[in-house]
Amino acid sequence: MKNWRKISLAATAAAVLALTTGCGQEKGEQGLGGAPAGAANPAAAPGEAGYGDAYGGGSAGAQSKAAGQLAVTEDEKVGKVLTDAAGFTLYRFDKDSASPPKATCEGECAKAWPVVTPAGAKAPAGVDASLLGEVTRSDGTKQLTVGGWPMYRYAKDTQPGDVNGQGVGGTWFASGPDGKKAAPGGGEGGGNDSGQESGTDLPGLSVRKDPELGEIVVDSRGMTVYRFKKDSAWPMKTACTGACLEKWPVVAPVDKNDTEGISKKGFVTFARPDGIKQQTIDCWPLYTFAGDEKPGDTNGQGVGGTWYAVSPAGKLVGAPK
Repeated sequence: MKNWRKISLAATAAAVLALTTGCGQEKGEQGLGGAPAGAANPAAAPGEAGYGDAYGGGSAGAQSKAAGQLAVTEDEKVGKVLTDAAGFTLYRFDKDSASPPKATCEGECAKAWPVVTPAGAKAPAGVDASLLGEVTRSDGTKQLTVGGWPMYRYAKDTQPGDVNGQGVGGTWFASGPDGKKAAPGGGEGGGNDSGQESGTDLPGLSVRKDPELGEIVVDSRGMTVYRFKKDSAWPMKTACTGACLEKWPVVAPVDKNDTEGISKKGFVTFARPDGIKQQTIDCWPLYTFAGDEKPGDTNGQGVGGTWYAVSPAGKLVGAPK
């Protein structure tokens, strides 16, 4: 009888544990139970695969850059882009805010994304000078703002006209002349915009009927959402780190109430080892593809035999059995 009671108690405890540890630790936010080989290490030194890689760069370009006479250039894929006096693309960070202006990129982040100071800042021809401003950073230094958004350069842009920072980590975007995200045709580009107009009425995640793939998940911009076969949901791990994120930006956390037609099973935030927070469905990390230029594109489908669109239940769409 005693043995039966021990077995019963053990089974009950295991059941309770299973209910409270979905995805490894379902508490609304999930850390890794151990990073895969090659995954970013938050404690790594600058320049190694570590904290800096969460932002797409290493220790190069740590010094701030003066704005000077700003200009507007046209990029075929990105649209109208704001540049500094040296012709380098200016970027904005989704984790910052414009109202009130606040800069959150510091430390290792600021090494990959050098701060643009307001020194000598002048608006480009045809751009309202009142859009230019400045914000005082936590270290007391000044940073240029455009439309309230703090401005940065990207350490991996090595020559004027480069836009290598576009979409990095799903949170970094080239700035348009008005401080909004640059986008072809003068609209506004990817990601949620913290109060700025997004140019779309779509929820954070919803379902689109693709003529070839059927029902697939799309983000708030209507861009196709993907999964990576080398990731895992139990324990939750990512195999897409560093340069991979430049091609496959993560889907930022989405409120459960800001979805339509999406399974809520395993709908948790994934705290990646590189510091980026990522949305999951059924505990699988979600991404978009930098090669998709407009809503409806599915250019990431089947890439490398490892990347596939996602069904409303979080399953791979069109992947070989």
